[in-house]
Amino acid sequence: MRTLVLGGTRFLSREIARQARERGHEVVCAARGQAGDPPPGVEFVRVDRGADGGLAPVQGSFDLVVDVARQPSQVRRAVTELAGRAGHWTFVSSCSVYADTGEANRVLHEPLPAGADEGDPENYGPAKVACERVVGDGALLVRAGLIVGPEDESDRFTYWVERLARGGPVLAPGSPDDLVQLVDVRDLSTWMLDAAEKGLTGPYDATSLPFTRGELLASIAEGLKVKPELVWAGQEFLLGQEVRPWAGPRSLPMWLPLPEYAGFMARDTSPTLDAGLRIRPVAETARDTLAWLRASGHPVSRAGLTPAEETELLSRLR
Repeated sequence: MRTLVLGGTRFLSREIARQARERGHEVVCAARGQAGDPPPGVEFVRVDRGADGGLAPVQGSFDLVVDVARQPSQVRRAVTELAGRAGHWTFVSSCSVYADTGEANRVLHEPLPAGADEGDPENYGPAKVACERVVGDGALLVRAGLIVGPEDESDRFTYWVERLARGGPVLAPGSPDDLVQLVDVRDLSTWMLDAAEKGLTGPYDATSLPFTRGELLASIAEGLKVKPELVWAGQEFLLGQEVRPWAGPRSLPMWLPLPEYAGFMARDTSPTLDAGLRIRPVAETARDTLAWLRASGHPVSRAGLTPAEETELLSRLR
C-alpha cells in the first residue's frame, strides 16, 4: 500500500507516517521540511503548498492520502493537483469546527470565506470547516479533540505532566468535577490508519469520552508515581487574576470558563469508539510524555504558569 502524508515532520503527521511505515506501507512525506524531520525509512519530498503547482515534485499514485492542513487554499491545491492519483483521503479536522461551545451539539461554523485571513487563530474553526467542504464527505473527516502524548510541543497536557513531576503545591483550575477530553497521538494515528485501510468516510469526533479534571490529574499522578498537593482555584479568582484559559503564557491549560465552554470537552464520542478508536489510560500517556520530556530536553514554555506566577497566585488565593 502506498501512502502519502502531507506533512510527516511533526507530532501527529509524523506519528502517522511512522506507524504507516511499520505496517509495511510505502510512505511518502511531502512538506517544507522546516518543522522537523520525517521518521526514518520514509521518502521525503520537499514541497511548497503555498504556491500553485507546489505539489509537482510528488510523483505517482497513492492508495491513501492523509492531510493535516488548516489552510483551505492548501487543501484545495492538494485536491486539485492530486486528482486522479489519490485513493482514500483522510483529512484531520478539529472539534473547533463546532460553532456553539456552550453545548455539545453538531452545529458547524460557516466556512471561512475566500480571501479571509487563513492564518488568524480566530479563524481556525471556520477554516477547518472550509477544508472539510473542499475534500467532501467522500473523505474521512477526523474531528480531533486535544491531541496529547510524546512529541507534543503545544504544552497543554505536557504542562500538567511537568508540573506534577516537579512537586510542591499545585494550582489546579476550576473544579475537580469539570469535564475534559483528550486523545493520545498514538491511539489517534492507529485508528486513522485502520479506518483509512477499511475505507471509512464521513465525520467522526476523535477523542475520549468526557471524564473529570480531578480524574485527569489523579491519573497523571498515577503515571508519574507522585502524590500532588492540589490547591483548587475557582474561575472567578482565576479570571480576576488575569489567568488565561486553555493555552499560552500565564495560563492554566485545559481549563475553560463555564458555562461558555461547557460543551467543548463534553462530546459523546461513542460512535468513534464503536468504529474502533481505543483510548489508552491517561497514566500511560503521562508516563511516556515525561520520558520524552526528559530525553528530548523540551522546555515546557508555550503554555502554563511560570513557577513565580504560580507561587504568587497561591499566596493570593490563601
